[in-house]
Amino acid sequence: MSTPSGHFAFQITHTDPHSRARRGRLLTRAGEVETPTFMPVGTNATVKALTRWDLLELKPGIILANAYHLYLRPGLEVVAGAGGLHRFMGWRRPILTDSGGYQVFSLEALRTVDEDGVTFRSHLDGSEHRFTPESVVDLEQRLGADIIMPLDYPPPATASEGTVRAATEQSDRWAQRCRQAFRPETGQALFGIVQGGVYPHLRRESARRLAAIGFEGYAIGGLSLGEPKEQMWRALEASVEALPAGRARYLMGLGLPSDLIAGIKAGVDMFDCVLPTRMARNGTAFTHQGRINLKNARFAEDFSPLDPECACKVCRQHTRAYLRHLHKAGEILGAILLTYHNLWLYLELMRDARQAIAAGEFSRMEAKWAAA
Repeated sequence: MSTPSGHFAFQITHTDPHSRARRGRLLTRAGEVETPTFMPVGTNATVKALTRWDLLELKPGIILANAYHLYLRPGLEVVAGAGGLHRFMGWRRPILTDSGGYQVFSLEALRTVDEDGVTFRSHLDGSEHRFTPESVVDLEQRLGADIIMPLDYPPPATASEGTVRAATEQSDRWAQRCRQAFRPETGQALFGIVQGGVYPHLRRESARRLAAIGFEGYAIGGLSLGEPKEQMWRALEASVEALPAGRARYLMGLGLPSDLIAGIKAGVDMFDCVLPTRMARNGTAFTHQGRINLKNARFAEDFSPLDPECACKVCRQHTRAYLRHLHKAGEILGAILLTYHNLWLYLELMRDARQAIAAGEFSRMEAKWAAA
């Protein structure tokens, strides 16, 4: 399938007969990505606690970095001087960069918004900076990620409907400007970002406006920010229904395994979240039996594998007692091993989902991950 960039494509290979779940592949200039897929978060051009060689073992189809953070440190000129983000971090597989709109707008006391863009102060040193839709597209194209995101205006989860509408409409106007500033000859892909808070009608309006503009794929932002799950799923469903069926759909920031399964069932193709890596550093592991917190004293003499159903090298070689000891002692190895395991499990979930969709058995795998 051709797209506006001419260098990026998304192909649906299988659909589930009982839901919107689908299996497919993204074709990017850095390689092919099978979907559904989970993108480990590498905000600062690194997935925390893992080396490049760890990631090569885990085999994620695509990873994520954050343009806002890389803009502030080490700076665009450093990354561009290295030959782009792939060379800078030694990663040849596909990369997606988020624009950093969420990070900018979370700095409520440090930013001001107008029609043209947003002025903000760095959370690192207080220096003043300016983002416009055009400057963000230029930033991300020069960073060199394969899929890039426009500058958007995500309203707080608790905002009134009027506030959400105004932010969503401005976000969609910025999306139009990002599309116009985008240079397709780079071979990159630009996704639109659907906003609208928890209001299904605003979600549908945003999705339709973005579809009319035309993007290589579509992200669904501004969810999983503390709103009730029921509202989140209704907003997601409204977004998916209004988006083009033949384009990739990316749900930003959704994290629990059971939520990922629900997102796949709703028709989402791509996910990212800091949860598996952040919780690993806090001593929590995701398993086929559910989450376990290794800070709990009952694991001090538990010499069983972390997850008896997991085939990763951590579960094959180390016990819960040892992993608990590493975490309690503040050893870096504890964070490394738990991060590796958690990402293995998330990526296994995606492999299982792809296989189940292709076999027409997606409904059967839902129960398997319900507790994880």
